[in-house]
Amino acid sequence: MDTSYPREDYLPVPSHKRDPSPTGLVPPPPRDHLVWSIFNTIYMNFCCLGFVALAFSVKARDRKVSGDVEAARRFSSKARCYNVLATAGSVVLPLLLAALVITGVIHLSKLAQESVGFFTYQFGPSDEEDN
Repeated sequence: MDTSYPREDYLPVPSHKRDPSPTGLVPPPPRDHLVWSIFNTIYMNFCCLGFVALAFSVKARDRKVSGDVEAARRFSSKARCYNVLATAGSVVLPLLLAALVITGVIHLSKLAQESVGFFTYQFGPSDEEDN
């Protein structure tokens, strides 16, 4: 889903701006990753990386609209990088923390089961009846 603005694929290309190459292939404009950045900013703002990604996404969109494709590619790349970091930090770190807690609980339960015999002392019938 491309959320770029304006929609270049629907705009007619003037004859003086057409690519003179024989294939006529024009590279697609860079994506700005704005929707992903907004999602990371609102829901998964790990260490404010979602907000940084949103700033670069807006810069990429502004540069693309103004016609500076190379700057738009740089800002788009940075926005994608920060979005990946924000998503990974917001998904992987809680999963890692949950795995550590579960592992610790399992380890502590094994230790508790092993130490039950050490801390329990059963009085036998011969200890009190010797009188």
